[in-house]
Amino acid sequence: NLARQGKLRRVRALCERTGSLIEELSRSGSLESDEFAAQRRQLADLYENLRLTLSDQRDQAGKELGRIRKGRKTIGVYRDSIQAARK
Repeated sequence: NLARQGKLRRVRALCERTGSLIEELSRSGSLESDEFAAQRRQLADLYENLRLTLSDQRDQAGKELGRIRKGRKTIGVYRDSIQAARK
């Protein structure tokens, strides 16, 4: 939800906090037992959702950046044509 809301700093902080917990669980082998199968699937689903959300946001940011570049180029051409007309 934080990623969908664009709160990427909070997402990063949450990932850093949970990363160490996941590493510890992985080292202990606790997650490998059958009793944690549902939690493993849930974690995998959450990770996939996060990955897709961040990928979508990256694509949107790229499109916005493209629009900004196009707008700056248009302004530059307009400015150059005004300066040429004054000469």
